[in-house]
Amino acid sequence: MKRRQFIQGVSGLAGLSALAGLYTWQIEPFWLEFVKKKMPIRNLPNDLVGKTLMQVSDIHVGNRFDWQFLIDSFQKAQKLNPDFVVYTGDYVSYENEQQVDQLQKVLKHALTGTIGTFGVLGNHDYGDFWAEDNVADAITDVLQQAGITVLRNEQRIVDGLNFIGLDDFWGTNFQPDRVMAKHDQQQASVVLCHNPDVCDLDIWNGYQGWILSGHTHGGQCKPPFLPPPMLPVKNREYTAGEIDLNDGRTLYINRALGHLWQVRFNVRPEITVFELSKT
Repeated sequence: MKRRQFIQGVSGLAGLSALAGLYTWQIEPFWLEFVKKKMPIRNLPNDLVGKTLMQVSDIHVGNRFDWQFLIDSFQKAQKLNPDFVVYTGDYVSYENEQQVDQLQKVLKHALTGTIGTFGVLGNHDYGDFWAEDNVADAITDVLQQAGITVLRNEQRIVDGLNFIGLDDFWGTNFQPDRVMAKHDQQQASVVLCHNPDVCDLDIWNGYQGWILSGHTHGGQCKPPFLPPPMLPVKNREYTAGEIDLNDGRTLYINRALGHLWQVRFNVRPEITVFELSKT
């Protein structure tokens, strides 16, 4: 190869690398996708057939990316007039009490449902080492003020649909028996649970239905045709999307709207739009 050809080849590779870097840093992290899915639910009341349930997860308000993207995404989603909205944890990338104030500013524009809005906490909502109860309590207060009912091992029935919320698996308040022991198998229900590894625990008391999770961000960067190299879960099958657990339960893992660091590749940020139906 002549020296000139070599230099041209190296320059071309450098240019492609620069474009790829720009894409993963400035384009895909802000390229929102509305993922539309059917959600068949056992014993769903007739009045709720065709209603929409929107899932938002892992917004990670903090100092690592521009929150205006979150506000813009909420405003786009609100135009779809969702009936229910659920949030599945990790509202902040916690460093100090400043994130509580930042979250309050973002949630002035919170996406809410016309019938009900619910949320659960994630590990980052428990501060350092996932062990600061005062941080979790402060974030819960901000969410409640924004119209989001936070379920901490609790359940709420709205218009015949029961929302069961499990507190975070890695946090200090994971007590699923407090709510799952009371679960009525004849009641139309949806479970909110930040960390999908909880699906493999013996806590479910015969529950059959949907479990909505987040936590993984889909790996945030995923090589084509290969699994993501980094996942914060024990069960490596739990990456993103719909997973049949083969026992009457269906897990859905949202790819996250925000991100811990401003980089994504082949894993676009997501808001999920479910259409409710009968099984």
